[in-house]
Amino acid sequence: MTGAEADQGRLPGKQKDPSTEPPSAGSAQNDSSRKDPPGSTRETPGESAQRNSGQDRSKPTPLDRRDSGDSFLPGLDEIAWPVMSARSISLAEVKERAELLARFDQAYLVPTPIFAALTRHLTDPRRPQGPFRALTIDGRRWFRYHSVYYDTPELRCFHDHRQGRRLRFKIRERVYQDSGERQFEIKLKGGRGETVKHRRPLTGSDTPLDGPYRAFLADALRTAYGIEAPTLLAPSVTTDYQRATLVSDGERITCDARLRCDDVRARSAVRCDPGLVLVETKTTGHLTEADLFLHAHGVRPAVFTKYCGSLAALRPGLAANRWRRAAGRAFSVIAPS
Repeated sequence: MTGAEADQGRLPGKQKDPSTEPPSAGSAQNDSSRKDPPGSTRETPGESAQRNSGQDRSKPTPLDRRDSGDSFLPGLDEIAWPVMSARSISLAEVKERAELLARFDQAYLVPTPIFAALTRHLTDPRRPQGPFRALTIDGRRWFRYHSVYYDTPELRCFHDHRQGRRLRFKIRERVYQDSGERQFEIKLKGGRGETVKHRRPLTGSDTPLDGPYRAFLADALRTAYGIEAPTLLAPSVTTDYQRATLVSDGERITCDARLRCDDVRARSAVRCDPGLVLVETKTTGHLTEADLFLHAHGVRPAVFTKYCGSLAALRPGLAANRWRRAAGRAFSVIAPS
């Protein structure tokens, strides 16, 4: 998978407990949940298996909990069924219609009932502009992600973001759990405040701290900002979650469930409230139908990023007032390390 594929909802692959992550292009066994039910009735696992034996695999089929990678999700049906019943879209089509490596993002912490209503609304075949479609790879629609964020000992990346510096950046390794693919990613801010992402594949035993990746980072920062890259970098926070991606022309919506964040240095962890889905709208710069739907249902954008929000929750002593409110709402359950 290419770097662009990685961020479009492509299957993740990480070196952690598979029961805590989201699916990817290489592992169909983790997400049979993305298959849609034909009509409005649900089938038993046995009925599903029997019917699937001769059916078009591009059409989702009912959830078989026996081999679903999503069965650990609380409120599974409420979260998973609307995505599973959507029409499918391939990774190649996503890249063609909504790659969005430079885009504007809005994040929302969405209660599961509103998330289900949003998904049903966007994927309704009667939608005038045509329904949003769910990224589907090998029949899977929920994908497992693992990310490792790197920062300086003084948390320069975190504090640059906290202080609203324009020349800020984030550095991470993203692992697509189900395929095993890894990407080194650098997130920058463009001149209009948009997010601009640079990627380079990691192979074999490569790490982001190896020479070629440090050179890639140095070149990206020098070219975009005219600054030098930090010399001291180390893993700071890891995140694990399961993601579904809904796509329409020029826009993408990512839906992240069961988020867990670990502080590598303090050896502590937090887990997101299972009654919330982290929804991010990604476009070239306008309010989307999803944004307007959420606003109408009383859900406002959250001042929240996985890296900064998790650090605000994991390290109460940090100056992190900007994210404290959203982090306090999201991370209501402390996970033992």
